[in-house]
Amino acid sequence: AQFALQDPEMASVKLEDCNQTLELNVIIKDEEEEEKIGTSVNHELCYNLYHVETFSTSREHQQENHRAKMSHHCPDCEEIFPFLSKLKIHLKIHTGEKLYSCSECGKSFRRSTALKIHQITHTGEKPYSCSECEKSFKRSTALKIHQRTHTGERPYSCSECAKCFTTSTSLKCHQRTHTGEKPYSCSACGASFSHLQSLKYHELKHTGEKPYSCSACGASFSHRQTLKYHELKHTRETPYSCSACGVSFSHRKTLKYHELIHTGEKPYSCSDCGKRFSLLGTLKHHEHERNLISFLRPAKIRHST
Repeated sequence: AQFALQDPEMASVKLEDCNQTLELNVIIKDEEEEEKIGTSVNHELCYNLYHVETFSTSREHQQENHRAKMSHHCPDCEEIFPFLSKLKIHLKIHTGEKLYSCSECGKSFRRSTALKIHQITHTGEKPYSCSECEKSFKRSTALKIHQRTHTGERPYSCSECAKCFTTSTSLKCHQRTHTGEKPYSCSACGASFSHLQSLKYHELKHTGEKPYSCSACGASFSHRQTLKYHELKHTRETPYSCSACGVSFSHRKTLKYHELIHTGEKPYSCSDCGKRFSLLGTLKHHEHERNLISFLRPAKIRHST
């Protein structure tokens, strides 16, 4: 069966039963009509492209506006935060506001994480333990620092004398021995110190407070380290041993003095005669003898005349 459209401007459709094929032939009347169609198609394409580009640009503007609305600027330091809650926490740095307080002692903190860390001081919990010696710590950072005692790692070095330290805080404190800086002063007598801990120890002289007491005999001490030294008298423990000869000591400082025997180091020198000593106490004894001799010599001269 065959069907044909009589209008030459329309397409003629031919259906062939033998091979079931369909042919579509488009007949264009003349070149002018072709031009009109081409122009129409071009206009349509331009129109569509314009709307796609306009939509894309509009979308980008919307996203920028959305980001601008979602960003929160700090009025004090112009730092930008994606969330309002983050900005509110940040603002406490400028205001000094401390919303989180400890139910045990009333101490306040700016952040809830800081409060949680503080509360461990009351519970006595030490969740971080060393795999080498099984010593436990309240904070993971304290454990990392402790582990350097086993590895021997000292990543912080002094630019003045090349001495190395396990923590950046220890390095900063050490550097004050070169600069002579003493930023911590006592409000009672005005004495200045290079370390905050030294100031705290000093202030106990004014208050007479002795917060550290021995569980064995009840003796009280101003400093925790002094208590630890005292407790070794009861336990007779000698945890500090010399790597060179194996001799053990109760105190770390005693071990350091002992190690100078092996190294031959004499870090303390007399300012008058230049003689060097391994121990500070020995130097002081030497200086005392020199001063005594200097005092007695004029007396002998006067007596002989």
